[in-house]
Amino acid sequence: MRRLPCAAAALLSLAAAGRARAHAPDAYGLGSRGASMGGALVADATDFSASYYNPAGLCGATGLGLSIGYGYASNRLRTNGRDSGVRDVHGLAGGLVVPGEVLGVPFALGLATFLPDDGLSRIEAIRQETPRWELYDDRLSILFLAASVAVRPLPFLELGGGVAFLASTRGRFAVTGRADALSPYDSALRHEVDADLTSIRYPHLGARVRAGELGFVGIAYRGEAKLPLAIDARLQGVVDFAGIEVPLLYELESRTVDAFLPRQVVVGASFQRIRGLRVNLDVTWVNWSAYESPVARTRAHLEAAPPPEVPIDLPDDPRPTAVAPLRFGDRFVPRLGVEYVIPAAGGLRKVAGQGERRAIEIPLRAGYVYERSPVPPQKGVTNYVDADRHTMSLGAGVVLNRPLEELPGSLRIDLHGQLSVLPEVVVEKDNPADFVGDYRADGTMLNLGATVTAAF
Repeated sequence: MRRLPCAAAALLSLAAAGRARAHAPDAYGLGSRGASMGGALVADATDFSASYYNPAGLCGATGLGLSIGYGYASNRLRTNGRDSGVRDVHGLAGGLVVPGEVLGVPFALGLATFLPDDGLSRIEAIRQETPRWELYDDRLSILFLAASVAVRPLPFLELGGGVAFLASTRGRFAVTGRADALSPYDSALRHEVDADLTSIRYPHLGARVRAGELGFVGIAYRGEAKLPLAIDARLQGVVDFAGIEVPLLYELESRTVDAFLPRQVVVGASFQRIRGLRVNLDVTWVNWSAYESPVARTRAHLEAAPPPEVPIDLPDDPRPTAVAPLRFGDRFVPRLGVEYVIPAAGGLRKVAGQGERRAIEIPLRAGYVYERSPVPPQKGVTNYVDADRHTMSLGAGVVLNRPLEELPGSLRIDLHGQLSVLPEVVVEKDNPADFVGDYRADGTMLNLGATVTAAF
């Protein structure tokens, strides 16, 4: 009896305590073009990915566009030279752009999504004292969906906005009935499970301005979002032990943040003065100081009414978890992306919305991102592991302009590769008796993928 509340609390807390995390576009980019250019697209995204990078760019679409792609990220993050178990992440990315006009004013609708192919959600509990890569664990396990609209009220100005969706979880389960401690198969128990998904919405806003022949300047805002996870449990019944019946009631409540997306502001420029060449520079402010601890806050209570002749000393209710405060810092993330389109072969063809283009074009791309770690030195009880991240990316593709009469735009196939290097950091504890002790952390992340886009 003494062990029951502790064991049940541990089991149910493991079910409820998730790792706070961001989603795939934040970690690896959305679509092959964005990934290969380091995500520096706030002033230069006009396909489905604009619903993430800057919804105002949807007005730059030259026609109806449909995109589908796949990405696979292999994460090799280590602690003390051993793999930390950060999962490889993979899934489908895609969306559409629908441009049009209303009373002579150009507008566009957009939809973008990232769908992990190994489940829409994953919950894994780890104590705050256990070292784990806090910003990268299970990043792709969250479904991303955004719907956007853009308008061009002036020839040089585009405005856009949208809403992104996530789903939070609330669950309740109960067990009632009679349990036979000596003959478990003779127990008569009834289980009730109730769970629901509640939509969490947050805004994406943006603007794009044409800077004459130089190119475009863009700014975008991505709102903060957090997924609360709530689990309530109630066990009520009678435990029969060799003819001794003990009525029992156990209750547990657990509350945590299953995922956290920080608020972001992105400003950037796309220089397009040289035909076929684009040089993009972005700077992103990320509000990591608002980050909330993923450690579950639980409350447990046990009641029992044994017969008077059976004295049972019930333990006190377990104390709530003492969650150590977080002091993550905001950071600025510079991004550089370069694209050069080679008119490779074929004669000139009139392409819908683009004028005359070569039949076959080859885009070549490269990018670089530097992300300073927002996690402070872990000298105390917590072990949120992180390191600065240097990401180098390359990409290439082929564009078939007006390949069919039924396809007056283009068919584009893009490939990308990203290599992220996280240099070694050494964590030294203030307390020499800390049960984890000092440790080293470093790693690499490799992301490969492809995207196919048909523009009509």
